[in-house]
Formats: sequence, C-alpha cells, structure tokens
Amino acid sequence: MGQAVVTAVDENQVTLSQVMLSQEPPTPLPLHLLLALPRPKMLRRIFQTAATMGVKEITLINAYKVEKSYWQTPFLQAEKIREQLILGLEQAKDTLLPSVTFAKRFKPYVEDELSLICQGKQNWIAHPYQSQACPRDQSLYTPSSLAIGPEGGFIEYEVEKLNAIGFQSIGLGDRILRVETALPVLLAKLFNT
Repeated sequence: MGQAVVTAVDENQVTLSQVMLSQEPPTPLPLHLLLALPRPKMLRRIFQTAATMGVKEITLINAYKVEKSYWQTPFLQAEKIREQLILGLEQAKDTLLPSVTFAKRFKPYVEDELSLICQGKQNWIAHPYQSQACPRDQSLYTPSSLAIGPEGGFIEYEVEKLNAIGFQSIGLGDRILRVETALPVLLAKLFNT
C-alpha cells in the first residue's frame, strides 16, 4: 500500500505516476478455508467476509446437503467472485486477492487432494455435535485448515472422512449458526482478529 498521483482516468483504466509503496497489507490468516457451497444469496456476503478477515485460500466443496442447483449460480463466475472479494479487501484496506477453487466431488477431493494439503497443519471442522469447544488465539504463523459445512452441517459420513485425515471437530456452543455468522465468529475466536 502507499501513495500515487492519478494522472488520467477513463472507463477502462486509471493511470498513476509517482507510485510509492511504503506499507505492507494486513497480515493474512494462515488458513485454507474449506466451505461447503452455501446458498447463492449468502455466497456474496461470505466472500466479502472471508476477504475482509484475511483469508487468502478458499475451496468451495460439495456436500450431501448442498443443493445441486447451487453449482449453476452465476455468482460462481470468476468476475462475480472477484467483485465480491475486492469489496471485502477494500473494507479491510487489504491488497492481496484470495484464491478460490472448486471441489465438486467430496470423497475424491478429501481422500486424494485434501489429505495431502492438510498434512502438517492444524485442521478443524466446524461441527455442532460431538465436538470440543473452539480453541482460541491460534498463532498467526501456524498453517491451518477450517472446514465449514452447509446449512444443517455436514452429514456424519463427511465428518468421519474429515476426521480420518486429521480434522478435529470444534463447535461454538449450543446455538446452531448460519454459515455467514459462523465464519466470522470462528475466525475471530481462532485467530483473535
């Protein structure tokens, strides 16, 4: 981040001169967010929240309770995702765009890819049943993964698959929260953001 002089503006670009980048953006969270694809209306707010809070790696995954039609939403187009991420970055005065990937097949992704990605990381699954309390104030230097299920949570089979590759089930108490509420609460507790 820094300062510059705007020398020209048109509908496609802004031209800058005397660019002086003197400040690093806020520290990103060392987190890979695995998010069961939420309802399209919620997806925009979730992208903004994740970007605002410093998440730099997001994988949208399929789950049993994810409606198949959600994968057809226009909100999954690259330019729509980028637009929402930029809104979140602007809110936080951040300049590093998160990456967003898709995993439309739960079992192959968990067994073949995620099992390798999560090695050497602290891995959690937000699950309201049979879970320990959400840990607090994790190090901003410890690589982590956090899986958040769809509305109604992951089914037991999915929880077992994630537990089998090293994910610990954590919860936020007796209340069941919407994904858009659970995400910032979990990040605030885990990383004291």
